[in-house]
Amino acid sequence: MVFTEVYNYVVFNNPVSQKILKPLWNHTVSHVPPEIKIVTERIPLWELAAQQAPIIRFAGISGASAVMLGAYGSHKSYPKDKETELKSIYETGNRFHFLHTLALLGTPMCRNPRISSSLFTLGMVLFSGPCYYHAFTGDDRFGRLAPIGGTVLILAWLSMVL
Repeated sequence: MVFTEVYNYVVFNNPVSQKILKPLWNHTVSHVPPEIKIVTERIPLWELAAQQAPIIRFAGISGASAVMLGAYGSHKSYPKDKETELKSIYETGNRFHFLHTLALLGTPMCRNPRISSSLFTLGMVLFSGPCYYHAFTGDDRFGRLAPIGGTVLILAWLSMVL
């Protein structure tokens, strides 16, 4: 008998180790690499995107609201003493809303689309929302949320990399 055969019998193949150690081996992490599936069929991009339909639909709603809010903000009359400041804040909020809505359309192609799309949505709400509110009302009570929203948007972009 070769040493490896003796070792295998003593450690793995004897009746005692089969009863005691086998249940432990079944619960440990396997070091076998995952099975790699090679896809040879061509699937149209619209079918792949349809698998993430809620994200695409929300991006459509977000884009439509960005266009509507942009049109409203460009025709809104602001107080004369704060017109340039409020209009600039509104345009910044609307620009970020629109650009990150377009980024939201790309999240179905990420490794974790739900995480990326959730971060983009939260970031848009926390950044653009206070900008819209401040421009509409002149009240800056939610202004502290905008930097948090900007940070969440940075995390959203980084989540597309992971």
